[in-house]
Formats: sequence, structure tokens, C-alpha cells
Amino acid sequence: MNIFSKLTPYIIAGPCGIEDENQLMSITNSLQTMPVDMIRGGVWKPRSKPGHFEGRGEAALGWIRHAKTTTDKPFCIEVANRQQVELALNYEIDAMWIGARTTVNPFMVQEIADALKGSNVAVLIKNPINPDIELWSGAVERLQQAGIESIAAIHRGFSSYDANAIYRNKPNWAIPIELKRRYKDLPVFCDVSHICGNRTLLSSVAQRALDLDFDGLMIETHPTPDEALSDARQQITPLQLQELLSGLVIRQVSCDTVQDEIEQIRQVLDTMDAEVVDLIGKRMELVQQLGQIKIDNNIAIFQQDRWREIIESRTQWGEKNKLDAAFILKLFELIHDKSIKTQFELLNTLKQDKI
Repeated sequence: MNIFSKLTPYIIAGPCGIEDENQLMSITNSLQTMPVDMIRGGVWKPRSKPGHFEGRGEAALGWIRHAKTTTDKPFCIEVANRQQVELALNYEIDAMWIGARTTVNPFMVQEIADALKGSNVAVLIKNPINPDIELWSGAVERLQQAGIESIAAIHRGFSSYDANAIYRNKPNWAIPIELKRRYKDLPVFCDVSHICGNRTLLSSVAQRALDLDFDGLMIETHPTPDEALSDARQQITPLQLQELLSGLVIRQVSCDTVQDEIEQIRQVLDTMDAEVVDLIGKRMELVQQLGQIKIDNNIAIFQQDRWREIIESRTQWGEKNKLDAAFILKLFELIHDKSIKTQFELLNTLKQDKI
């Protein structure tokens, strides 16, 4: 049975890094009476550059073991290799998460999965730093094959090189939604702290995650955030956490009457989507005919003037239907890209036939 499926939303809170035993006991005591289901804390902190706080290691595991005698809440920590897994198991840590820097490496994920075989520990898997759903899916499946029953995914956003970005890591919500579609029984949580990178954005992102039917939240919480040894700007106090959680709107399961209305609209949408897909398929048939004409007459496949005309005309059509230009541009970029690829595939096929 997956322990993460018990409650919605499932709340995980605690400091970015466990700095000393007093800090850990303070946060444990504060969270004891709050609607928090699991306490998190970094024991090993993978930092981008040396010289920064990298966690207290095994000493912190001993502090967690002592803290567990004062609370009924389970603890989770990050692990990145077999040695860390074995130490965590020796200290009877309840759950472990695989960080973004580790998920990106299938060899390390497999090493962790092998080390966890036969254990009943819970495992959470953060998305890789880059928006690659196959790496994320692969990590999930490696843990499933290791026999781990309690698995959850954590969406913590994706690295960006945009210096003016609002978020520390871009949410790119479509990717975790696709993961949830692939694995319908897999709980998916949102690490709002690492997406935001700034405590002022936490509430809005947390609400957005719940509105998108995420199963839980991970929120970094520290007794004195401004004095934290790592990620100070994105952490909040227990009081601020309580205020944040109390302000969230939990969407309820709709009643039968509303659900019937929703299903009626969805049936219409499904019909329209089928028509859209059918039209795109017919469009591609015409694209192949067009490609054949270009090839027969030695005409370049890509026509800059035609592409410019498509964008201008389709944008105008979109405006008439109250569709913004950015959406139309993205939509027709995808269609145009597929059209160009289709024509090049036809050209390559004809070349191979002549060989």
C-alpha cells in the first residue's frame, strides 16, 4: 500500500538543511500540532559549488533518530548514492527522496534502487533538472522494479537560464501532468519552495498546484529562515506555514449533478478534438502533395515568405476568436515544424529509392 495515497493534500514540511539538533527539535515541536504529514530535512546537501553548507551527514541522522522519539510524524531525507541509503536505513529513516541532480543520472538511480531492494522505506522522486519526462519516468520505473510500494513524484520545476525569470525553477506544469497521466496511481507532489525560490510566491504556486490536482505539497520551513545556512529566501517560519496552509482552497469532489454537466461538456470537447485531429491529418496529406510538387520542380522546402504570411493571417484569425497571438504562434510553430519534417522525410525517402 502506498502511504502517500492516504491523504490529500499530503503535506511535507521542514528545513532545507538540518543545521543542528536544537534547530531540528524546534521545527519538530512546531510541526507536531500542525496538519503536516511528514517532516523533511536535508542531511547531505548537494551544492553547486564547494565551500557552501553541505549538511551534517551522519550526525544529523542521529538527531533525527532522537527527534522521532518526540513525534509520531515520519521523516524524509535526500539520498544520492548507495552509501547514503545504507546509512539512512541503519538509522531507520522513514522515507527518502531522490534529488533533481540524481534523477538525471540513471546509473545513480539504479544504484539507489538496488540498495533499497527488500526495504519498506518510502521513496519520493524529484523531476530531473532539465524538462525530460523520460528520465523522470525511468526513475519511477526503476524504483517500482526494486519492489518499493510507497512511491511518489515531486515536481520542483526545471532549471532556466533566464536571468529575469519570476521563478527559481520554471514550473512547466505540462510535464508533471503528463507524468500523472502515465501513472494514474502515482501521487505527484509539488515542491513549491524550489519552484519559487522566494517565499513571497509560495501561496500562489501552492494554490495553483492544488487547482491542478496535485496530491500534496513540499514546503521548506525553518525556525529562523533568514538565518538559514542554505536557501534562506525560500523558507518560511512554522507560523507562516500555518497561515499558508489555512489560506489554501481545497477543491472538493463534485456532486453527481455537476459531474453530469461536466461530462456532457467533455463529450462535446472530445468530439471537437477528434475533428481537430482529423483535420490535421488531412492537412498533412496535403503537405505531402505539396512536398512532392516542390521536389519534382526543385523548389526549396522551406519558404520564408509563406511562413511569414501564415503567422500574420493565423494571428488575425485568432484575434477574431479571442485567442492571443502567443498561443497561435506556438500552435502553428508546431504544425509548421511537422509540415517541414514531413516534406524532408519524403525527400529522403525518394533519395533512398534512387540509390
